[in-house]
Amino acid sequence: MFTSVLVANRGEIACRVFRTARRMGIRTIAVYSEADAQALHVREADEAVLIGPAAARESYLDAAKVLAAARATGAEAIHPGYGFLSENADFAEAVMAAGIVWIGPDPASIRAMGLKDAAKKLMIEAGVPVTPGYQGENQSAAHLAAEADRIGYPVLI
Repeated sequence: MFTSVLVANRGEIACRVFRTARRMGIRTIAVYSEADAQALHVREADEAVLIGPAAARESYLDAAKVLAAARATGAEAIHPGYGFLSENADFAEAVMAAGIVWIGPDPASIRAMGLKDAAKKLMIEAGVPVTPGYQGENQSAAHLAAEADRIGYPVLI
């Protein structure tokens, strides 16, 4: 188990992670942009690190700044929250390469989820119920019409 977690996000998701971490006795670390200096997630964290100006691409989306904040504070884990870097497989890999626990999906899963067809195939293989559809390579009009008839209308293309 780890003793500290940095949440690479802001707002309600960061606050929720902090509340849970606090109940578990885990030190919490926030990152924030200049615009969020007085935000609730900053006030609720045990420690907070300024990572840049208001523009998300210059702060919350800057993986190097988030990793630098984790190193500077001794964060043992990073929770990405939702959005921002949570769907960035390269960031997840960088976190793990830095010896920090990544609290999120495996990078390969993140990559697969970014591709609808790969995501659906992965879910089918895992036994997750999915909306009926056609996943094949044959894209001829006749074949697709036959598959639509098999699936039932309406269909989403």
